[in-house]
Amino acid sequence: MSIYALQSLAGGFLDEDLEHFNKIFDDWCIQFDSYEDAMNILQTLENEQTIDIVEITPLSYPKYFFNSLQGTIYTTREVDNKIICVVEPFIGSSFRIAICDLKTKQVKLTKTRYKSIPNIENAFANFGDTE
Repeated sequence: MSIYALQSLAGGFLDEDLEHFNKIFDDWCIQFDSYEDAMNILQTLENEQTIDIVEITPLSYPKYFFNSLQGTIYTTREVDNKIICVVEPFIGSSFRIAICDLKTKQVKLTKTRYKSIPNIENAFANFGDTE
């Protein structure tokens, strides 16, 4: 399920007061269920030409909803109300699988570390089948 948000061209997401922009997408940012709803609000704002409508999909949820997840996210998928990601916590580190719970907003990294993307592909592809 996608949601839509209003983002300033300079960065930041429109807050619920419709005047300020938060640097981080959080619970105070206004969200819409459809592009049309977002467009209706955008058209009422003074500086609408400096604001974009951003679609946030389950695959991009980690970037917006899980601020504690640090590093480079290479791929994601949704399994049982969780977003599963392949992440490199910092440049040059081993790859790990991150489990992001959509209900609790908790992030858990698996203990297993993988030296390369080909090594983690099978574990990522079958995650949830063996858990």
